[in-house]
Amino acid sequence: MKCTAVEAIHRLDGEDKEYGFIVDYKDLFRSLEQSIKDYTGEAFEGYDADDVRGLLKDRLQQGRERLEEAREAVKALCEPVDPPRDSAAYLRFFCAVDSGDARQLKANERKRVALYKLAASFLRAYANLANEMHEAGYSDTETTEIKAEAEHYEKVRQEVKLASGDYVDMKVFEPAMRHLLDTYIRAEESETVSAFDDLTLVELIIKRGEAAIDALPEGIQGSREAIAETIENNVRRLIIDESSVNPKYYEKMSDLLDALILQRKQEALDYKEYLAKIVELTQRIGRPETGASYPANISSPALRALYDNLDNIKAWISADGESRDRKETAIEIDLAVQRTKKADWRGHKIKEREVRRVIKTVLGEREDEVDAIFEIVKAQSDY
Repeated sequence: MKCTAVEAIHRLDGEDKEYGFIVDYKDLFRSLEQSIKDYTGEAFEGYDADDVRGLLKDRLQQGRERLEEAREAVKALCEPVDPPRDSAAYLRFFCAVDSGDARQLKANERKRVALYKLAASFLRAYANLANEMHEAGYSDTETTEIKAEAEHYEKVRQEVKLASGDYVDMKVFEPAMRHLLDTYIRAEESETVSAFDDLTLVELIIKRGEAAIDALPEGIQGSREAIAETIENNVRRLIIDESSVNPKYYEKMSDLLDALILQRKQEALDYKEYLAKIVELTQRIGRPETGASYPANISSPALRALYDNLDNIKAWISADGESRDRKETAIEIDLAVQRTKKADWRGHKIKEREVRRVIKTVLGEREDEVDAIFEIVKAQSDY
C-alpha cells in the first residue's frame, strides 16, 4: 500500500511505540501545530471537533511525559540501593547479598526483570527526544543530566545482567538497543562493547582463564568484591541450570563453591589464590569430563551422568539375579535406552513408558531408583 499524500514513516507496531511520525508530501496539514490547536482546520475541515479530538497530539509533549515517567520509574526502583550506589551495591540489591546464594538470586529475579524493562524504556524514551531536548523544554543542564542518567542506568542494567547470569547475546536479541546506545549514549569511535556477545562469563573463563576478568565492565573490574560476586553468581546459576543433567556431580560442585565462598569471606585466601581456585572450579563445572576420573568406556556425558548417580545405590543385582558393578550397569542402561528410545519420545506417555521399562529391567524392582535414573535419562541431550 502506497501513501501518496501523507505517509507514516514510523508506524505503531509494538507496545513500546506510542506515536508515529508523518511526512506530509502535499502540505495537507500545512501547520501541524495549528492542526493540533484547531482540530477542524485544513485536512480536518468538515469534521466536528468532537469527531477528531485526540487524533493528533503534540509529539514533543507526549515524548517529554513518557521520558519523565520512565525516568521516575527506574529511579524509584533503584532508590533502595545502599549508598554509595556503586556497582557492588547494585549487584547486592538486584542479585544476592550473599553471593552465590541460589535462593536470593531467585527471589530477586522479579526486581532484575523490572530493571531491564525500565532501563530500556528510559533509554528509548530519551532517544526519541535526544535531538530535540531544547524544543521539548529542557535546559542545557537538564539535558546533560538526563543523558548521564540514561548512560548510568544502562550500565547498571548490563552489569546486573552479567553478574546474575541473566546475560543473553545482545547482538542477536537487542540490535535496536545497541543502535540506541551507539547513537545517543556513546560518542566515541565504534568499538567492541562487550566480549560476551557470543559467550557466557563461564564460557569465557573456561576459554581464557583469569584473563576473562579483563572483559568485565569497568564498574565491576573496579571492585574485587564485585568481581568475586559476579563469578560466584554465574557459577551458581550454571550449577542450578545443569543440576538435572547430573545431580550427583553438580551437588559436589555446589559444595566446593560453598567452601570457596566461605574461605573468601573469612579471608582465608589472598585474592590471587582465590582467583586461581574459582577459575579452576569454573572450568571443572563447565567441563564435567575434566572434573573427575572416570573408568574406561565411560566417555559420554550421558554415561558419566549414569555412572555418577548410580553411586547412590548400594547393591547392584539385576532382575535376573546377577550382580553388576556401577560401570557395567551404566553401560547397560545406556545401550538399552539407545536401542529403545524413539523419535520425540519425551512428553509422549507410551514412548516414555518404554524407556522407563528398559531401565527397570536393568535395575530391578527399585521404583525410587528407577524414577531417579529415568529423570536423568530424560535430561540427557545424548538421548
